[in-house]
Amino acid sequence: MDSEDPDKVQIGENKFVSKSILLSNLNTYNLYYKGGALQLRHREEEGELIIEGLLNVFWGVRRPIRLQMEDEKEAGRPRPSLTSLSAETDINTLNEATTADDQSKDFSEEKEEAGEEQQESTHSDRLPRTKSDVCGRRINGRRLGIRRVKRNRCSFNGHFYNHKTAVFTPAFGSVTNVRINSCMTTAQVMRVLLYKFKIENSPDEFSLCIIHTSGERHQLKPNDYPLALRVLQGPCEQVSKMFLMETDQVEEVTYDVAQYIKFELPVLQSFIAKLQEEEEREMYADMQRIIKKYMRS
Repeated sequence: MDSEDPDKVQIGENKFVSKSILLSNLNTYNLYYKGGALQLRHREEEGELIIEGLLNVFWGVRRPIRLQMEDEKEAGRPRPSLTSLSAETDINTLNEATTADDQSKDFSEEKEEAGEEQQESTHSDRLPRTKSDVCGRRINGRRLGIRRVKRNRCSFNGHFYNHKTAVFTPAFGSVTNVRINSCMTTAQVMRVLLYKFKIENSPDEFSLCIIHTSGERHQLKPNDYPLALRVLQGPCEQVSKMFLMETDQVEEVTYDVAQYIKFELPVLQSFIAKLQEEEEREMYADMQRIIKKYMRS
């Protein structure tokens, strides 16, 4: 995040804001969340202002998303920065949930389930398998059977998903958070967020969008800086929220348009009729000017 002016802070591609304005907004932001987990810290490194902390992101996806089920070593994906691993509200990973389930079962229970697991696993061998299908594997020296996977449902922010299909659909408007800093772009924040939830979908399928209660919507560009923009928007989530949405579902709504869409349908229809009349009058005026010009020539 480079700027030739030391008193300016970059908040997007070719977009800058005064450092004093950003610090003033940050002070208001932290007063609002005083004593809470969403308070932000800041420091300067070589004259560059860096803000860091938790960013609330609301789920706005309409379609199911798929979760990774293989181990990190098998996935072969690079680890993200440490900032992404220190979020205070990290969800329980699949391995933690499975291990907890294993520890709660004694030897007599496993022996009783063995016959049922063998019967169900024989049936499951005939089913088509995908990359994210649950495969039996060793956990603490024990074999994870099909029946146990079916019973072991994991909760993500209060929403359950099916281990067998690895399909997860968070409730619209439910909130999660991710630890980031103001030097991270939208694209980087997206990768950290998807990594946190082990989401298989490509980051390109999603966008971050700021939605106001007025109806105004603004899609963040890949090179925008979400945390800085959140600070500038203000802390109150009753006024605006940052949503994770499918890119093809995001429709930007300007402030001017947002003032109209709050009205009832008959009112909107009358607005459209007036706009059409004005457009026709402008077209007629243009034609009139052209005709008069040729009449004088």
